[in-house]
Amino acid sequence: MVKEKTNQEVVSSPPTGMQVIWREFKKDKIAMFSLVTLVITIIGIFIWALLLDQVEVMRISLSGKYAEPSAAYWLGGDVGGRDVFGQLIIGARNSIEIAIWITIITGTFGILIGLICGYFGGWIDNLFMRIIDFFITIPQLMIIIVFLTIVPKYDKWTFIGVMSLFLWTGTARLVRSKALTESRRDYVNASKTLGTNDFVIIFKEIMPNLSSILIIELTLNFAGNVGIETGLSYLGFGLPPDTPSLGTLVSYANNPLVLSTYWWIWLPAALLILILMLMINYVGQALRRSADAKQRLG
Repeated sequence: MVKEKTNQEVVSSPPTGMQVIWREFKKDKIAMFSLVTLVITIIGIFIWALLLDQVEVMRISLSGKYAEPSAAYWLGGDVGGRDVFGQLIIGARNSIEIAIWITIITGTFGILIGLICGYFGGWIDNLFMRIIDFFITIPQLMIIIVFLTIVPKYDKWTFIGVMSLFLWTGTARLVRSKALTESRRDYVNASKTLGTNDFVIIFKEIMPNLSSILIIELTLNFAGNVGIETGLSYLGFGLPPDTPSLGTLVSYANNPLVLSTYWWIWLPAALLILILMLMINYVGQALRRSADAKQRLG
């Protein structure tokens, strides 16, 4: 008895967003190195900051004024004799923590608003788009500075709240534009026909298909938030003076004497900011290529 064998076509399902991202990182060695180094650096900074006492680090010691790097002062002392290395670690922790929280808050709110506007449309979309247009037209950075100036006493969490109030609009606009396209696809129409709940469609069907774009957006927002925090602290409108920040350390370079002679006060912070921005940029570029590849593969 002869059995006839038929050739069956094996149709492979398209790779998921995370598979495309992992494939892109494996191809780009610089991006992979940047990702691993970035994770290790952030974890190391947070663990080391737990071992330091901020009150002790910020204690003024006239005997340590402009002390050169030594065993007692790994990165020397500043104008108040405070340990620059301790300020660098705690300041990096503060800057990164602020950027993470702002990214989480603005990302969550922006994604939620963008998905709802893109899916429902109509008056809901018009209402939120007019609000977003208002926030975009005002000079956000100047308004943030005004808010921080009129608050008599503010801390890290106040700073996070003020920043988050104005920085969610970009994410909302991006997610809304992508959700508008996804909400017109066949799988969404089929789910609506079957009577699936709208929020189930939004968060379990549309949102997973935007995962690559969301990861890229949040990564780039994280880098931007680090830059905004350090920039405001550099200008004197960031964290309070008794709270270390990378921007505050760099601002010491405004003094020509410190800039030319006491390099250990500002240069390590400037280099750390540069390294962080470069690593996040390489990771963001790899994520962007992953999103383009995912879009080509469908």
